[in-house]
Order: sequence, then structure tokens, then C-alpha cells
Amino acid sequence: MKIICIGRNYSAHISELKNEKPEEPVIFLKPDTSILLKKQPFFIPDFSNDVHYEVEILVKINRVGKYIEEQYAHKYYNEIGLGIDFTARDLQQKLKDKGLPWEKAKGFDGAAVIGEKWIDKNSFSHLNNINFSLLKNNEPVQTGNTSDMLWKIDEIISYVSKYFTLKIGDIIFTGTPEGVGKVEVNDVLTGRIEEDQLFSIQVK
Repeated sequence: MKIICIGRNYSAHISELKNEKPEEPVIFLKPDTSILLKKQPFFIPDFSNDVHYEVEILVKINRVGKYIEEQYAHKYYNEIGLGIDFTARDLQQKLKDKGLPWEKAKGFDGAAVIGEKWIDKNSFSHLNNINFSLLKNNEPVQTGNTSDMLWKIDEIISYVSKYFTLKIGDIIFTGTPEGVGKVEVNDVLTGRIEEDQLFSIQVK
């Protein structure tokens, strides 16, 4: 399976990190070894002093596809999930300053949280109006709505499939809204879609 991530897909998040607004989706990958194992805590890696949480809506691909037209993209997924794209922000900035890839800052072990629960997409009245949030120690730190995406889910699937053949089980992280921040030891991070809790993890 592949973990395909979309960066800079919410304007407010682009602004908070002082990045330029892209003209097309920013894509990066996480290896499957970056998936945080179920019921395991997230351990802050020793190579970073500034790991950030980034909550994101996830899409699980359910059929093989290449060069998918946007109008048919909805046929390639049935479920919506929630996850965290952990980012070693200090390391990422060093890599960006040198014009180097971000993988070390984004793809390290445990850097991809995938919620234990997936929700049938048909249970939503509109996929472009899904509320989601991240709570840190029971306090909301990120709130988002898919209506604020620069590129919506079907647009993302179509665009990504031009470059990568999508396979059953591949997961797409669709981008994070504003409010990203540093994690500390003993933090508890809880992710919700609407009022439904999809994960809760502890930081070590």
C-alpha cells in the first residue's frame, strides 16, 4: 500500500506557515513503515525538538485506477477516515532551506496515524462539507471543514492518478487546516469527524 499526502491544501494553513500558495497540489509520500501501530503511543523521535500534529481527512482507495477522470473519481473510494500527519518541523525547515525532499521529516516511523474507524461516505450529506477536529488534552486545537480544501477529494484522486497508479488499500491524506502545533510528552490527541471519535493516542 501507498500513503499519498497532499500538502498546502488549506489557505489558512498555508498562511500560518508562511508558505506560497501552490498552483497545483503538492504531493509527497509516506512509507508503510510510518504507520503508527494500533493501540501504540506516539514516541517523539530523538532527531527532532519540534514535532507537530496535522489532522487530516483520509480516503481509502478501493479499486485500481490510472488517469482517472474527475467525474469518475467517486467510484474509487467508499470510506472516509481521519489521521495525523506528524511532521518534524525543525528538520523539515532545514530540508526546505536546502531544497531537499521532506521524507525524513514526514516519513519516519510512527509519523502516520490512521484512525481505527472508517465511515461510509454515503453517510455524509455532502463530502465537501465534512467537519473534523483534533483535540489536545481535551482542548480543541484544529478544526476544519472539507469545503475549505483548495482541491476537493475527487480532484485530488484524479490529479494523483496521473502520476501514480492507485491500488486497493492505498490511503490519501488530503491536507491539514490551520492550528498545527507542537506535541509534548504525555499529550493525548483525539480526532473526530463531526461528533464521532476516530482515534485517541498518547504521546511519549
